[in-house]
Amino acid sequence: MAGLKELRNRLASVKSTEKITTAMKLVAASRLRKAQTSLEKNKNYSNLLENTVARILVSYKKDEIEKKVKYILPPLFIGSQKPQNYVLVVFSSERGLCGSYNQNVAKFTSKRIKELKKENKNVKIVCYGKKAYDILRKNYQELIVHHEPSYAGGGIFYEEALQMISKIMTLTKDGQFDVCEIIYSKFKSAVSREILAMQIYPLTIDENSLHEGLDHIENAYFDFKPSRDEILRKTADQLLANRVFASMLSSEASEQGARMMAMDNATENAKEMIGDLTLKYNTLRQSAITTELNEIISGAEAI
Repeated sequence: MAGLKELRNRLASVKSTEKITTAMKLVAASRLRKAQTSLEKNKNYSNLLENTVARILVSYKKDEIEKKVKYILPPLFIGSQKPQNYVLVVFSSERGLCGSYNQNVAKFTSKRIKELKKENKNVKIVCYGKKAYDILRKNYQELIVHHEPSYAGGGIFYEEALQMISKIMTLTKDGQFDVCEIIYSKFKSAVSREILAMQIYPLTIDENSLHEGLDHIENAYFDFKPSRDEILRKTADQLLANRVFASMLSSEASEQGARMMAMDNATENAKEMIGDLTLKYNTLRQSAITTELNEIISGAEAI
């Protein structure tokens, strides 16, 4: 009977765990939907900013060829001629129970550090999120100059991206780095994500997007008011903020997708364990009942 009691206790424990993992899965799914909605809403704005900047750069390029003039880009686009100092801003989660999400972020960061070190670059790390910080400090404690809790804990807000940029720009003005990259998880679906390093300073534009037809639609050409220079300067600030904000949203969606899948797997494992324990419990209980019946019958026959 002691075996039956142990099995009953273990069954109760596993059933309790199943309820917890199921609840965590539902919470993660709800947060994932919110993050996906925010990503979708931000997508059109991102495309508008990217296209506006690309359109102005294309018009500059055309003028440089036709008018033989040279335009000076805003400071955000101008970096050091020989960049030597890099800062890596790493986004991870504050809590675990999200599969290999944080390990993959830390692994990618470690790989990027080794690549830069191989090129004899100086590297510093800024961590947002406890988990990547805990992993990276084992080997790179001397490179970590700052760490903060993950912004995803209470939801993602645009103001938080602006605060982060303000800190980054302060470091830039102090001359502490030449290039800033954000290492984050790009969200594709609940089961698919990709760890990337995105350079946010100096700003870069994909050369493939700078095609000649971008500055006009059929026979109508774009005009810029008050001026291309002013629009580009103001749009560059917005583009930087939006890229940081989009990477934060993508990291949040990736984290919740990873947590949802991890809790789903845990729930399925718990159900399978409950089935095995129930079968074992019933088998042991039936064996105990049979033994008792045999003892009763044997006693009756002896009398």
